[in-house]
Amino acid sequence: MFKSLALTAVAIAVFASASAADAPASTPADNEKVMAQFRDDLQAASADIVAKGITLSSDQAAKFWPLFQQYQDEQKAIIDAQLKATQKYADSLDKLTDADALAYLDALLDRDQKIHDLRVKWLKKFQSVVPAGTAARVIQIDRRLGIVAQIKLAQKIPLVR
Repeated sequence: MFKSLALTAVAIAVFASASAADAPASTPADNEKVMAQFRDDLQAASADIVAKGITLSSDQAAKFWPLFQQYQDEQKAIIDAQLKATQKYADSLDKLTDADALAYLDALLDRDQKIHDLRVKWLKKFQSVVPAGTAARVIQIDRRLGIVAQIKLAQKIPLVR
């Protein structure tokens, strides 16, 4: 099972890289569509990997998946904020001020804290419908996928000059 999860994570990383490379950077509306598609694809793949990584009874599944959707809805806002901050950083890279650089770093650190807080909150909620080990596994899978996505995104973003 670990091998299939690892392969799926690599596939997500490759897909994310390919979709980012193919993304046109013409208008803000186009950029927002590309970012929304990237986020939606990432979350769909994440849900698929979580589904393959856990075993639930039909009763547990009926209770868990609506909660997981709520979790992803909350996560969506955090991802969107990071993608917007990243786009703003990329747009101002040629004329980046110290304030712009700090604003981008603040956005990244804020994202990290919000994702952490979200996972802590939802770990408890997931435990209300599935065993603690299963809830922990869900958060662990989500965390690993998040790390892969962050690495792939970081590879595309130049360091502050």
